[in-house]
Amino acid sequence: MTVAGRDTLLDVLRGPLGLTGTKKGCDQGDCGACTVLLDGRPVASCLVLAADARGREITTVEGLAVNGCLHPVQQAFIRHFATQCGFCTPGMIMAAVGLLGENPHPTEDEVRAALAGNLCRCTGYGAIVRAVLDVAGSSGERGEANA
Repeated sequence: MTVAGRDTLLDVLRGPLGLTGTKKGCDQGDCGACTVLLDGRPVASCLVLAADARGREITTVEGLAVNGCLHPVQQAFIRHFATQCGFCTPGMIMAAVGLLGENPHPTEDEVRAALAGNLCRCTGYGAIVRAVLDVAGSSGERGEANA
């Protein structure tokens, strides 16, 4: 696929590739709605030029399910009612997956810090944080079971 030098990863994902799970929010890297994993790390896809992503591993929310089974973070968001309108949900999920890939047992403070760049106008973030901690098998504090 040929892309223009000014095309962002977000625009290519949503446009020619038809992967509309990644949302276009602020288009300035402030809201987190467009978060995807680039080589396993969360990035705002609106700030990444598509050409700079060439040859790198890109994971969108559509790529998390395996053989029709939702990713554990997706399942936890459902179980904990961690969605409201759903617009921020893909970005939140991708940020959480990125965090858990680097730190499988985060504290509540670490979860909140990892999600700080993802804005939600519908919730108080409590259910979202609980969902991530659920996947981590943690109550949010380092304890003997998670040490």
